[in-house]
Amino acid sequence: MGSGRWSTNVYDAAENYRAATGADAFDYSARARRGARDSWKAHPSLDPQGLTVRESRDSAEHPNSLAIAVLFDVTGSMQAVPRVLQTKLPELFGLLLRKGYTQDPQILFGAVGDATCDRVPLQLGQFESDNRMDDDLGNIFLEGGGGGQMTESYELAMYAMARHTSLDCHEKRGRRGYLFLIGDELPYGKVKAREVRAVLGDDLTEDIPLSRLLPELQRTFDVYYILPAGTAYAGNADVLGPWRKLLRQNVIELDDLDAVCETIALTVGLGEEAIDLQEGLADLAEVGSTSADSVGKALAGVARRHSEIAVGAASLLGDIPDAPSGTSRL
Repeated sequence: MGSGRWSTNVYDAAENYRAATGADAFDYSARARRGARDSWKAHPSLDPQGLTVRESRDSAEHPNSLAIAVLFDVTGSMQAVPRVLQTKLPELFGLLLRKGYTQDPQILFGAVGDATCDRVPLQLGQFESDNRMDDDLGNIFLEGGGGGQMTESYELAMYAMARHTSLDCHEKRGRRGYLFLIGDELPYGKVKAREVRAVLGDDLTEDIPLSRLLPELQRTFDVYYILPAGTAYAGNADVLGPWRKLLRQNVIELDDLDAVCETIALTVGLGEEAIDLQEGLADLAEVGSTSADSVGKALAGVARRHSEIAVGAASLLGDIPDAPSGTSRL
C-alpha cells in the first residue's frame, strides 16, 4: 500500500458527486444501519479479523514514507469526529505536503468501539498516500454504541498497532511513525486475550496489562491522545488524568472539534522539526484557517516538550560536526 498521490481534484469530484446524488459520505455505514443489528459488521477493507500486517512502505514514488495513523472513537457523542475529518482532509494534506512538514505521508484511518458490547469494536484501514484513504474513511461503520461506562477499547487498537504494523520509516531510518487516538473516554487496563481472539483471531494466551503494551507500541509510534470539545467527557479530569499518566504531554485538549486536522498536521510538523509552533500557526493563517487560537492552546505543551528536547540534543551534539537531524525522535 501507499502508492499514488492524494489529489484535491479527486476529493472534490467525489464531494460533488455526493452532493448531486444525496449520497452519505459514510455510505457503507448508512446502508448497514438500515439492516438488523445482528447483521452489522466491518467493511471488508477495514475488518481486522485475520489481520496480518498493515504496512507503510517506501517506493520510488515515495522514498521517505512516514506512517501516520488516525484512530477515532465512534461511540456515542464521538460520531461527529469522522465527519469532521472527512470534510477537512484537504487542509490536512495541504499543510503536510505544501508546507513541507513531511515529504511522503502515508495515512491510515481506523475506528474504535467497545469490545465488551459492540458488534464492530475495531476497524483498521491501510496506510495510503492517495485518495484510497478517502475510501477507507468513508467505509468506516459508525456504530454509535459503547458500554455506558467511562471506558472504550483503545487498548485493543493499541495492541493491533503494536503487533500488526510494519513501518519503513522505523525499520529503515529508525524514526517512529505517529499514532493519534481521538476519543473522550479511558482505555481498559489490559488487553484481554479473549477479545484479541474474537476480534483479530490472534492466539493470545494471556492478558497484557496496558502498562506493558504501551512501551512496545512506543518503540514504533509517537502516541497522542486528542480529547475534543463537544464530546461527552470533554475536559473531564477523570479521563485526562489517567491518559496523562500514560502519555504525559502527548495528551491534547482541543476546544474546537473543527481544528482536529490542523492539530494533527502541526503535531507532525513539530515532531519532524519542520516548524516551531509559531511558524505552524503562521501557516494556518496563510491557508485561511480560523483555528489558530485553538491549535495554539492545544499544542502548547507538545511544542514546549519538543523545544526542550531540541535544546538538550543541541547541547549534547554541539561539538559533533554534521550531527543528524531528527535526533529527538530516534
